[in-house]
Amino acid sequence: MSGTRHAAMAPTLLGAILSLGTSVAHAETSTDKIARAMTAAPTNISDEATVQDLDGTVLREGTNGWVCFPGVPLIPNDTHPMCNDAVWMEWMKAMSSGGEFSTDVIGTSYMLAGDAMVNNDDPMATDQNDGGMWIEEGPHLMLLFPNKDMVANLPRDPYAGGPYIMWGDTPLWHVMAPIEAQDAAQ
Repeated sequence: MSGTRHAAMAPTLLGAILSLGTSVAHAETSTDKIARAMTAAPTNISDEATVQDLDGTVLREGTNGWVCFPGVPLIPNDTHPMCNDAVWMEWMKAMSSGGEFSTDVIGTSYMLAGDAMVNNDDPMATDQNDGGMWIEEGPHLMLLFPNKDMVANLPRDPYAGGPYIMWGDTPLWHVMAPIEAQDAAQ
């Protein structure tokens, strides 16, 4: 190779090395993950909650029955924290295994730091170009109810204002309760 070609490659190679060093230096610690997980719910919940990593590893033992995650465990590498009560933990198990879910009591999950872009109709949808109503919800609560009749008057449109039904035609239906106003449909 000529010296000119070596000189031209040097900035590219240096950039790649610096980028690699930066990503290693910024690898997320357990402390970082715990701090993010705790932003999902009010502190009177998250301060005493168990914190689990996305793979189920316990990062911190808790005492109040709540479980907080630094991201949604059902979405690989997600960084939208959530805190779940016992009912939502059962829902999460059903969702990840494809099993059945039912409850006799109301379940609550907090996502006060917002959520990823998801299809409001189809929990398995991954391509926003395939249609359906997509939403990236800001701070919200998610609620599970013993039966749909209890929430039959709620819209399925996330942009209607107020609580709405997500995944309404699936066994994984639940109520989304936004904490902030939603932008107009995109």
